[in-house]
Amino acid sequence: MSLEYWAVTNSIKQILRMVCRVHDQPLAQIPTEGPLILVCNHINSIEVPLMFTHLQPRPITGFAKEETWDNPAMAYLFDLWGAIPLKRGEVDITAIKKALKALQAGKIVVIAPEGTRSGHGRLQRSYPGVVLVALHSGAPLMPVVYFGGEQIIENIKQIRRTDFHIEVGRPFYLDAHGKKVDRQLRLDMLDEIMFQLASLMPENYRGIYSDLSIASQKYLRFVDLPISRA
Repeated sequence: MSLEYWAVTNSIKQILRMVCRVHDQPLAQIPTEGPLILVCNHINSIEVPLMFTHLQPRPITGFAKEETWDNPAMAYLFDLWGAIPLKRGEVDITAIKKALKALQAGKIVVIAPEGTRSGHGRLQRSYPGVVLVALHSGAPLMPVVYFGGEQIIENIKQIRRTDFHIEVGRPFYLDAHGKKVDRQLRLDMLDEIMFQLASLMPENYRGIYSDLSIASQKYLRFVDLPISRA
């Protein structure tokens, strides 16, 4: 870790903790090393730097829309952090290959299947790219959700801190049980993943995945991962 990396990352973390009251104790459940796919919801821009800084010094990367690099300041930051540019609206093979390479190197890769920010915090219809990465890498997945961050703009206007809640679920592998992995099976796996996220959230945040009674775990194989791999 370079001095520049440490200084920038630590400074951002301290600024974020000034505007947010971060309930980050559940992050201790995340292994210190990969390969691991963290599957997260996506409310707004605040959770990306907040999660990245609070998971340090874990080796971590994740996808970011390629338009982010149009902003020089964000391009500098995301290059420093080693983020992976992603073309939205298509299957970005180059981005997927970079994620697979990161997992092979033992990194944690963060993926938000919703693909875009909700703004309101309720889960939206998601995309199966995470399924492709998981199946091709063989890496375990771990659901991580956050809520409360959708209030940050209003809270800043009122000069008050935002409670940023984090919850972490059980890790699992995807298991097709020998079936051909076609489009429908990928969508079925995606729904099972998203219901895992929904089960960690208060009911008013579950969005289209609110009916937990229809959730299944047919293609999920739960495991216990060591907290430290040192």
